[in-house]
Amino acid sequence: MLASDNLSSTYIPLRLTYGLVPIVAGADKFLNLLVHWDKYLPANAATILPVSPTVFMYIVGIIEIVAGLAVLTFLTRLGAYVVMLWLALIAVVLIAGGNYDVAVRDLVMAVGAYSLGQIAGLRGDRWLPFAGSTRDVPTHAIVR
Repeated sequence: MLASDNLSSTYIPLRLTYGLVPIVAGADKFLNLLVHWDKYLPANAATILPVSPTVFMYIVGIIEIVAGLAVLTFLTRLGAYVVMLWLALIAVVLIAGGNYDVAVRDLVMAVGAYSLGQIAGLRGDRWLPFAGSTRDVPTHAIVR
């Protein structure tokens, strides 16, 4: 098997996972079919929000959908790092609310999103489609 096949066999499932899962979770912020998401918002955080917890979750849902779409489109590398940061921030909120088990899972998923960003870089994906090449590795090491 070629090195590019090995890279694609990792890149494709990660890209689908970190593209589709945020879209589904984001859409569910409006539907509450999987869980009532505002239960994960710490009570003290809910009191300082300028909007209701429900509206806050709608905003979170929109951000998640946009991040997932970025991963699935031509912004995979940038989107992967946005998803990584987003998952880490969610973990901080979960820890503040005492939901340690879910926080650990989000941190593990953040590591996977980071891995996708790194693999996208190895593939030569640009941060932005109109930007010059900003590869993190020498050209001879890039595998497509």
